[in-house]
This record gives sequence, structure tokens and C-alpha cells, in this order.
Amino acid sequence: MTPVCEALSVARSNIGESVKRRLSKARGRPPLDDQELVDEIKTITGEMPSYGYRRVHAILCRKARSENRLWPKAKRVYRVMKVHGTLLQRHTGVLDTRRHDGRVAVEQSNLRWCSDGFKIGCDNKEKVRVAFALDCCDREAIAHVATTEGIKSEDVQDLVITAVENRFRLINTLPKQLNG
Repeated sequence: MTPVCEALSVARSNIGESVKRRLSKARGRPPLDDQELVDEIKTITGEMPSYGYRRVHAILCRKARSENRLWPKAKRVYRVMKVHGTLLQRHTGVLDTRRHDGRVAVEQSNLRWCSDGFKIGCDNKEKVRVAFALDCCDREAIAHVATTEGIKSEDVQDLVITAVENRFRLINTLPKQLNG
């Protein structure tokens, strides 16, 4: 023990005494009984099952204030809800099931179109912004719009009109109904 005390620059007698001492009893107040809080939480989540611990805590605080009593802390509400399985499932932003099978292509032209845009940085520090429309069957670019300004709603309207005219020519009615 002497080499360790010398390395730590601590008196050996102090370490010896602290080892001999019994561990002190736990400090602080004893934990509160959670049953009353659990009943209140279950009442709230029974009425509104979509409420998470933050909303439940807010309702508990509002209720306690109206009754002039102390309200529970948010961490306690979270802990109690976690222990008793009343927390909502966390939303991570990732969907569990896919909304489609991943197929974008279709078997026939003019059934589905898509559009996108990009920008190109030029040598003179300007940026050219391009929006285009594609046919999802043959991936052919039907129409495009390019500008050095931002793409506005009028530009997108012109893109759609140009795409329809390029595919269906100047006609007043379409040969068949488009699926939307």
C-alpha cells in the first residue's frame, strides 16, 4: 500500500483509516411511493393513449397547481412511466414498413412522370438552376427549364405545359384519361 500512497501523494494513515471505516448509510430522503402517481398516469393515458411523458407531466402539473399541492418532476414521471410500461414507442424517423415496393418504373409511357432539379456552379460565380420532367417508363427527359435566378412557380408551370405539349402535341383533350 505504501508505493500506491506515495504515487498518489496521499498519507498512508488516512487511507488505512478510510478502509477500516464502515460505509456510511445512504443519504437523502427515502424514495416516494409511486402507486398514487401510477394511478394518475394510467388515468391520463387511459383517456388519451397518444400522450407521451411530457404531456402527461404537464397535465399532472396543471392538476397539482389547481389543487395547491406539489407536482412531480418530469424525470420522475418518465421513470415511473418507463418502469410501468406506459411510455410511447420512440419515433426515430425511420418507417418500419415501406410504403411501396421500390418500383418507380412503369411498363408504358405517359403513365407516370417525375421531376427534379439541380444547380450548376459557373466560372463567373453564377449558378444555373435546372428543373426537368422525366417519363418513368423510358427515363426520357420530356422538358426542362433553366435559369440563373431561383426557379419560381411560373417556371414549374411552364415546365409542365411544355412537357404535356411535347408528349401530346397541341390538343384540347387527351387521347385517354391520365391517372393522378
